[in-house]
Amino acid sequence: MRQTENIVHQLPCWTSPIQPVRLTGGISNDNYLVADDTGKYVVRVNGDVPEHGVLRLNDANCNRAAAAIGVAPEVHFAGPDAIVVRYVEGRTFGEEDVRVQENLEPILTLLKRTHDEGFAHVRGPVCAFWPFRVCRDYAHFLEEAGNITDRELTREISRLRSVNAALESSIGPIIPVLGHNDLLAANFIDDGEKIWLIDWEHAGMTSPLFDLGNLVSNNELSSGQEAWLLENYFERALEEGLYSRYHAMKCASLLREAMWSMVSEVTSTIDFDYAAYSVEFMGRFDDEYARRLEFAS
Repeated sequence: MRQTENIVHQLPCWTSPIQPVRLTGGISNDNYLVADDTGKYVVRVNGDVPEHGVLRLNDANCNRAAAAIGVAPEVHFAGPDAIVVRYVEGRTFGEEDVRVQENLEPILTLLKRTHDEGFAHVRGPVCAFWPFRVCRDYAHFLEEAGNITDRELTREISRLRSVNAALESSIGPIIPVLGHNDLLAANFIDDGEKIWLIDWEHAGMTSPLFDLGNLVSNNELSSGQEAWLLENYFERALEEGLYSRYHAMKCASLLREAMWSMVSEVTSTIDFDYAAYSVEFMGRFDDEYARRLEFAS
């Protein structure tokens, strides 16, 4: 029996004998589908992940707040090594699904509800998610974990630090909201009646601009869809200053995703090609940041 499966069996929330079924496709945790007398649940097995700033108490508290406003399935149990959430029977999205306008409209509604209502339902401790601090921490981690005599790595980390600081200086004051901060397509599930948002381990208080940039960049929305999303979120056309701040967060989202993967190359035991993922997202970041420099010239 896998160690993670043994953890699932030992959770105190089960009301009858269980037969965990391992779910494939996750790139951060081991996930299982479990049924007992009370229903079906997804169990995400992992403890705190300090290199990624993931704390399970924060994960559970943010998920509970999101469930209270109807955007996430309910938390059945939460402990230091696992979180158990009601299973949503439905279709997990791919990036192409997010880009379908009929899906993008309810996703926008879901996002606005999270930002407008989520904070009021948070109970207990909750983390702040500031992508620029996350990237600074990743840079330190990579220096400490890697070969510090590698001049190419040293130059690249120095470059990323400089770019990260330049982006952060463009943001200005924010009004914090509860953000999901990990809007990959696979975190949306359509049950046929509504779209749900799952996996809240990176959630926390942040700028709404990060979630917007994260949704656009992770799912490669077209420029037309991006404009539609922003104008309908803010209910007005964006002035140049607000768009520049948004675009800085969009770049930060891509940088954070690339550096998340670079760190995962070092730490993760999951069978996933993190090296290729790092290259893909660093390429997306470099392209987007080059466009930002063109705007400024």
